[in-house]
Amino acid sequence: MSYKIALNFEDGVTRFIGCNEGELVADAAYRQRVNIPLDCRDGACGTCKCHAESGKYTLEDYIEDALSDEEAEQGQVLTCRMVPTSDCVVSVPVSSKVCKTVTETYAVELSAINRHSDTAIGFSVKGDTLANLHFLPGQYVNIKVPGSDETRAYSFSSLVSDASEVSFLIRVIPDGQMSSYMRDTAQVGESLEISGPFGSFYLRDMNRRALFLAGGTGLAPFTAMLEKMQRDGLEYPVHLIYGVTNDIDLVEVDRLERLAAALPLFSYTTCVASPESEHPAKGYVTHYIEAEHLNDGDVDIYLCGPPPMVDAVNHYFSEKGITPASFHYEKFA
Repeated sequence: MSYKIALNFEDGVTRFIGCNEGELVADAAYRQRVNIPLDCRDGACGTCKCHAESGKYTLEDYIEDALSDEEAEQGQVLTCRMVPTSDCVVSVPVSSKVCKTVTETYAVELSAINRHSDTAIGFSVKGDTLANLHFLPGQYVNIKVPGSDETRAYSFSSLVSDASEVSFLIRVIPDGQMSSYMRDTAQVGESLEISGPFGSFYLRDMNRRALFLAGGTGLAPFTAMLEKMQRDGLEYPVHLIYGVTNDIDLVEVDRLERLAAALPLFSYTTCVASPESEHPAKGYVTHYIEAEHLNDGDVDIYLCGPPPMVDAVNHYFSEKGITPASFHYEKFA
């Protein structure tokens, strides 16, 4: 049996390695040419101290000078003593360059383009190389703009399918290089180059109910997260509040309907901010947060949207004195 270990470096790069049953994480990393910090290799120095964000594992013998009981209770680990018993996510407190690992690059081709509206475009890419692409739902990749050296960062809006295909949902920016390409000239079958994954905004292990707050195409990471829940099973309630500025911006609602039908513990609300909207629910996402969603603070909150929305939600929580069990957010420009 082998487990997937996501190593999240402090510069935002994520590298996945395989760890065999009974194998130490440090040994697995070095076997796959990822030089994570290491010195004594026997749990005495603390050089390889990292933080286990999620997953199950055991720690072989080590001395308290290297890792205190309090640190161990908080999820700190010594990778030279860590033996995974499930897939794990481990934060490594150095940059990927220090560890002499590089971002993976994948050659793909456009397999579908869905020009939802004047403000949002969905597209999919596929390729044999994607069979080796691993990421945490919520993370993003950099996509090279055809005909230039520019790249744009986009969150995955799906998992990689059995057909080695993965999707994205992007906002159309006036005169934006990538969105203009996707809007005006992109054709199915054209080549693209993606690199990654990156990002610290991703779905953690679920131990309680969750509230998802999405603004515009900030919906993308949440559909990937929900796909994972559909694949793995959902044990706790999840409610999504999806807000946009104008009616035309409200896309992928049919996909949310399908996910809600497949996930009995998942529900969602959509709202439109514009006073001229014909949508029945007008206003901002904060107008539709109910006490049930917050569960007296015993809730994990995930937020993704443009900076003004993220700032407004942060202000709302501060003003209301809301302190969730965990709060993860990502702003996009």
